[in-house]
Amino acid sequence: MKLKVCGMKEPVNIQEVATLSPDFMGFIFYEPSHRFVDKDFIISQLDEAIERVGVFVNSDFDFMIRQADKFNFSHIQLHGHETPELCHRLKLAGLKIIKAFSVDSSFDFKKVNSFQSVVDFFLFDTKGDQYGGTGKSFNWSLLDKYKLSTPFFLSGGLNPDNIGQAMSINHPALFALDLNSGFEERPGLKNVSKLKSAFGKLKSVTKV
Repeated sequence: MKLKVCGMKEPVNIQEVATLSPDFMGFIFYEPSHRFVDKDFIISQLDEAIERVGVFVNSDFDFMIRQADKFNFSHIQLHGHETPELCHRLKLAGLKIIKAFSVDSSFDFKKVNSFQSVVDFFLFDTKGDQYGGTGKSFNWSLLDKYKLSTPFFLSGGLNPDNIGQAMSINHPALFALDLNSGFEERPGLKNVSKLKSAFGKLKSVTKV
């Protein structure tokens, strides 16, 4: 099980979280988000083992490529109405693709089928009224309806109280947990102590 810490914004906090060695770190390029990183944002030197993820919503190809080059992103995470064709173009540019889908009780997992050959991962988040996280989790038993082999990230409402339960989900394609608002002091500022505890739980589960 891998861990991704998303919605990073403040330089000092980024370095603090980096000391925990998350597998992925996400940076949001969607202006309505409280975790939006503006044009003056910088990412200080990170360990090469930490994969950098740029998070976008309905952005155009050229903009995403420019940000990927500027910030040395290895992955692009897409949360809007992006097409399989756009995902394919980004893959041809040498990027790994995470395509997000918002899940509720009526979600049809067949919607992801057309993306299977053009993405590296899916991300399943809780459906809300707007793009981005809701801070709430969906019914994780719905994941049983996902039958493809493409690995996925689980997002939405993960927090110190339920992360142990999330780690115990028995699904062969579950690849990583995406941690964000449930581990924050305020939007964009992560509570390092809470994250450290979560990372410790993961290590204990892995040892078992």
